[in-house]
Amino acid sequence: MTYAKWWRRPWIFPFGALVVIFLAFELPPYLSFDPVRSRVPQPASLGVAHYWTLVPHVLFGGVALSTAVLQVWPWFRRRFPVAHRRIGRVYVFGGVLPAGLAALVIGSFTPYGPVTRASDVILAVLWLACTVTGWRMARARRYADHRRWMIRSFTLTASIITNRIWGAALGIALAPQIDTTFHGDVDLFSWVVSSFAAWMGWTIPLIICEWWLERDRSPSRRRAVAARRAADLPERRRAADVSAGSDTADAPTGHDVERPGEHVPTGRSTATETAVS
Repeated sequence: MTYAKWWRRPWIFPFGALVVIFLAFELPPYLSFDPVRSRVPQPASLGVAHYWTLVPHVLFGGVALSTAVLQVWPWFRRRFPVAHRRIGRVYVFGGVLPAGLAALVIGSFTPYGPVTRASDVILAVLWLACTVTGWRMARARRYADHRRWMIRSFTLTASIITNRIWGAALGIALAPQIDTTFHGDVDLFSWVVSSFAAWMGWTIPLIICEWWLERDRSPSRRRAVAARRAADLPERRRAADVSAGSDTADAPTGHDVERPGEHVPTGRSTATETAVS
């Protein structure tokens, strides 16, 4: 049995292209280290300190978003298990953790009102919690649970893109009503658009994510996953042997390999693979 062809997950290329386009648009104002170029108004309570908290949030968030592309790619994860683990550490410690901590600060002082503030803080807490829980599950060798929690983490990481999409769509849709519904108040208009985009940006993807994870509990899905894993097991063991020979210090820990006698929770052992199929 050979590895599934890399092109059998066609969604990875549009997703990767979307991430590249998003980062190419979002990063330049913060790579200049010029507060004047910030796309977010500086709240009076923080002043220029807001920008210098926003910069690490954007830069470390870019690391998290770019590494997430490889982490959710089933072909890459199976073919390069050692790289998957190493990139995972970069995702957690060089991406989500510093970006999430910065998000707690800038979210608490957002200039877009209390509704957006509540969304930003809750999102930051969930983002950190899902990521840390996923990392702890891997450390405890509970790999099925690790995959499920990391899917949630990746979903929240990518929610910044859907946030921008909702913001643009709502801004275009509501712009004709500035003089009527909003009585010409541009700040009120910005608050409303930002509030809806902030909540819809991460709640809708997370709901879809949970639905995707729960579908693995159906008997037919469990049987299909079990059959696929049984067919792929010999090749995965060969990949583990190759990885062990090339990197003994960082040998496979079972992340993508089933061992004889190892218990795998029914219906959850391939959550990441099925959630991104």
